[in-house]
Order: sequence, then structure tokens, then C-alpha cells
Amino acid sequence: MATRLLGAKLNLLSVREVLNARDKELSDGGGLLLRCAGPSAAWVFRYTSATGKRREMGLGGCARHNARAAGESLALARGSAAKQRALLAAVPPLDPIDERNKANDARREAERKRKAEKQQEKATLVRAARAYHEKFIEPKRHPKRSADWINSLENHVPAALWHKPVAEITRAELLEFLRNIQGRMADTGQQVRRRLDEVFEEAVEQGTVSVNLVALLHAKLRREHKPKRVTPHEALAFAAAPAFVEGLRTQPGIAARCLEFTIYTAARIGESIGAKWSEFDGALWTVPAERMKAGEPHTVHLSERALAILAEMRALGSPFAFPSILDKTRPLSNMAMLVLLRRMKRDDITVHGFRASFSTWANETAAARPDVIEAALAHREGDKIRAAYNRAQFAAERRKLLDAWAAYLEAREAASNVIELASAKAA
Repeated sequence: MATRLLGAKLNLLSVREVLNARDKELSDGGGLLLRCAGPSAAWVFRYTSATGKRREMGLGGCARHNARAAGESLALARGSAAKQRALLAAVPPLDPIDERNKANDARREAERKRKAEKQQEKATLVRAARAYHEKFIEPKRHPKRSADWINSLENHVPAALWHKPVAEITRAELLEFLRNIQGRMADTGQQVRRRLDEVFEEAVEQGTVSVNLVALLHAKLRREHKPKRVTPHEALAFAAAPAFVEGLRTQPGIAARCLEFTIYTAARIGESIGAKWSEFDGALWTVPAERMKAGEPHTVHLSERALAILAEMRALGSPFAFPSILDKTRPLSNMAMLVLLRRMKRDDITVHGFRASFSTWANETAAARPDVIEAALAHREGDKIRAAYNRAQFAAERRKLLDAWAAYLEAREAASNVIELASAKAA
């Protein structure tokens, strides 16, 4: 068929015939046809493929609104038909429709790659991290903890890496950065690695990258990790706690009341200063999960003295139980209680150390079972099933424990039948 097309007479149609044709099919020779239906017309290339199959290939519409347009359309159709005849005459012969489909597929694939590359250029590490933060971190965490999460990356990831497309980040440069920060700041390096791991895992889910490089480096970095030695917070010997509390009650101000409340509840500093009235219900204080170190809600049973302190603070009319002295719409500064200790000439102890005082007292005097003491301190339980059981079963025991602690503090005398540990580690 290809030979017949090449040998056939060509260019049989005139511009006038193209312009005036109606409801019929005209041949221009060599397989090129003009198919008309009223005023509409289209060019068709008819041929027989190498497999012997008869096929028709559309070459587009024919413009016929004037002689000039008809002549231009005829010339374009003849040029296109010549290209198809050349494919049929190739060795081996090529099917024009198949070749056009391949070309279209290639163009679509090229366009897909172009768009993907353009998207990858936009998907820098900073954009990926902020998108992940906005989607998964902000809705679930306290604003301060949420800000700390993204700030740790923005402050420590080098600009060259931070603004580079995620798909272009190499294993070598990622390892160099993580090894460097881990060597300088071991714990911070671990924190940054964990957060980058989350970002890269989401990038894999989104199809931005094919593999989580951070996860692949975890084992290697773990072998090289040198944990930071934890220095215990300076704690007050529990035998001296009643006398200290007695002196503390003579101190005026919100910071003094907040410190006293913190001691009675064995709470962390952030839990106390961030306490809002909405968290209190009678003699119960439930700290929401987003404000807890372990990320789980924590219920504290309030003693009579703790309730009396809250009653005094409620008169201030702030949404916070312990508001800032300068601005009642804000919580007390996290430095206020430390400044108070300095004013009391107690540079030898810290606020957080009172949790160790409580823990040592409770364990040394056998005031409660170890599990109950740990639950009162809101320490994370590794076994999730056991943790759920503890939260359900320890309510009465924890209440008795904190009431016993309050009674001990108000006795104004140290227990004489116990020997304290040489050093107390902060909880």
C-alpha cells in the first residue's frame, strides 16, 4: 500500500473544489481525502498498515470560510500526508497512527516530568516542614510547644539545607549536618533528627521523595550518640521542707503563693504557672495533655491548703490561677519563683527540686507504693496497658498521698525515723 501511495497521483484537488464541496468525499491522491458534511469538512489520511489493516488518520478540520483559508488548509493537509507516507515508506515501515500516539505519550510524559520538577523545586525542606507543622503539630499541641517544634528546625538546620528541595537533599549532606549537631548538642541533635524524620516520612507519603533518608541514618547516628549527662536539680532535703513552707507563707505576692501551690501539688513549673480556672473542678485539678511533658492529661488531688491558695488567687480576676504581676491576662513568668528563692537567700535550691523533695519523702517514709508516687509525679509509664490501669486505680491512693504530704509540710517538723538519700534527683 505504501508503494501504491508513493506512486499515486498527488494534488488532485483545486482550491475551488475544496471551497465548494458538500456532503461527499474527495480524494487529493496518495491517501489524502477531504470528507465533507454540509459546510463542515475534515482532512483524512487513509492507508493500509504493515499488518494489512486498513486505517484512517484524522489530520484536522478544513477551514473554508474563504478561498485563502481553503488554500492554506489544503497545503497543510498535503504536508501532513507527505509525512505519513514517508513513515509508511520507512524500513521497516512505521504506522502513522501508532507513531502519533507514541509522540503524544512522550509529550504527556515530558509535561508530567516538567510539572513534577517544578513541584519539587517548590517542595523545599522549609516548605515541607512548615506544611507538616501546620497540618499535624499546631492542631494538637499547646502554642508554646508548637512554636518550639518548628523553631528547633528553623534555628538549627543550615540555610543551604533548609531552603533546598527535599528531593535534592543527599544522604551525605544530611548525615554531615545531623552528625555535626549531635556532636555539639547531643540531646538537641536527637530532637532535630526526630522532627526531620517526621517531615521526610510525610514527604514520602506525598510522593515528593521516594525514601526517608533520615530514617535510614537513624541506626548509624544512634551508635554515635553520646547522651548528655543529666545534672540533678538542687533539691531541698525533705526534713527541711516544713520549716521552708512555714517561712514561705510569710512571703507576700503571687510568686510566693504559686511556689507554695507547686510544692503542695508536686507539679512542674510550667504546669503551675499555666494553670487556668477552667482546669479546676472542686478539689480536682486536671492539667490538659498539651501542657504535660508526657502528652497525657494529669489529674491532681488538691489538699485544703492548695484549695485555700486558689481561693485567694481567684480574687485577682485573671483567667490564670497565677497571673503575671504586670499583666493579669498573662501567666506568671517562669522566672518569678526562682527570683523569689533568691530573695529568700536560697541559692542552694531550685523550684523543680521540690519534686525531688516530695519523691524522696514519699519513698523514704513509704507514704505510698512506688507506682502511686510515680503517677502523682506524672512520670510517663512505658507500658501503655499498665499506664491505663494506673490512671484508673490510683485515684484514691494519690489523694491520700498528697493529703499526707500536706500534713507533713504543715507539721513543721522533719520525720525523725528516716535517713534521707545523700542526693535527690529532680523528678
